[in-house]
Amino acid sequence: MTFAKLTATAHYAPEQVVTNDDLSQIMETSDEWIASRTGIRQRHIVQDENTSDLAANVGQQLLAKASLAAEDLDFIIVATVSPDGNMPSTASLVQAKLGASKAFAFDLTAACSGFVYALSVADKLITSGAYRNGIVIGAEVLSKIVDWSDRSTSVLFGDGAGGVLLQAVSETPMILAESLKSDGNRGMSLTSNLTQPKSPFSKSDTTDDLFLKMDGRAIFDFAVRDVPKNILESLEKADLSPDDIDYLFLHQANSRILDKLARKIKTDRSKFLQNMQEYGNTSAASIPILLSEAVDADTIKLDGSQKLVLTGFGGGLTWGTLVVKI
Repeated sequence: MTFAKLTATAHYAPEQVVTNDDLSQIMETSDEWIASRTGIRQRHIVQDENTSDLAANVGQQLLAKASLAAEDLDFIIVATVSPDGNMPSTASLVQAKLGASKAFAFDLTAACSGFVYALSVADKLITSGAYRNGIVIGAEVLSKIVDWSDRSTSVLFGDGAGGVLLQAVSETPMILAESLKSDGNRGMSLTSNLTQPKSPFSKSDTTDDLFLKMDGRAIFDFAVRDVPKNILESLEKADLSPDDIDYLFLHQANSRILDKLARKIKTDRSKFLQNMQEYGNTSAASIPILLSEAVDADTIKLDGSQKLVLTGFGGGLTWGTLVVKI
């Protein structure tokens, strides 16, 4: 049996950088207020690019790094909550931009857990034996769905994309254990683009609620309560302890959350890599951007010698962990 192997990583962020000081010019906030509460110092914001542009850039990098032709791709999955539009999917637009004429393509919507969900799906597509090469990308242009007059949310988010290439070239499994979770009963704690029926035959008189809205306290409490349990559950499934893990790649929402999670699972905080200080919260893009930077820095070798935890958590509510060996 042949398993999926993660053979390349890539990331891309818009050139324009917006610092906390820049935000203080358009709203009542400050670098000290934002950084002390979140760890965020700046974020990248698009000028004339959309989500598919960011994702296609990542796809092109992945193909180049692997010396792989676009025609050799079997599938493209894009995890996003900020697509170019509902139709065509962002993944289909990426397929066209790459020239991946033989690949099927679809979007996956699981908010900040999107990349973890998508990687789980992609791994199973390859281990089924039906497909050999696939790209998984997390891509977001959150700047188009935040309310820039709301300082409680707009200061948190940024734009960017990251992704991985999976290939059927391994004799051993990449995913050692996983645990994916959802709780729609708490879903209204984090919402965006809520639209209502509108037709000559509908009776709805409720207005649309298009901007991203978040109950910050509820999301923080959810993250520090449910996520560590999920990580420990996944490690137990893999018959591993936190000490066996080289690094943990968690969704980059807030440095305080990472501090608390390190204490809750009783492992060294230095194992929790972070980059939200540069990118802010990029939802489905945050984990693959962080992973790609770690590979570029030679922290992650992609030689099969390291065990990692990948954990996402966010809107849905969704959360999930993959324990991987890459």
